[in-house]
Amino acid sequence: VQLVESGGGLVSVGDSLTLSCTASGSNFDRYSIGWFHQAPGKERKGVACIHRFNGNNYYSDSVRGRFTISKNPDTKTVDLRMDKMQLEDTGTYYCAVTTGTGGLTTVAYDYWGQGTQVTVSS
Repeated sequence: VQLVESGGGLVSVGDSLTLSCTASGSNFDRYSIGWFHQAPGKERKGVACIHRFNGNNYYSDSVRGRFTISKNPDTKTVDLRMDKMQLEDTGTYYCAVTTGTGGLTTVAYDYWGQGTQVTVSS
């Protein structure tokens, strides 16, 4: 499966932005899906995921209450809605999938997109 992220850009503190992840060659039904954030010079960290088996969403502490992960049946994408954005949200965002349980750790995922850049300015 090939994943493509889109929707990145430049926003201001407090703004909202929605990222989308598209899967070619498959759909998301058989996968757990995660969104990951890599700040400049930092390691990649999970921010949100959808569990394949129980359908629940999970969030990191840093984004809980601000970010929302969801499947969009109209566009057949998995979206990451980011509200009340902060300077620390700057970085590259990646989506990833696995046929396993997923979670917020990078090692749990098998397929990755190339990422989309998000910059939050003051």
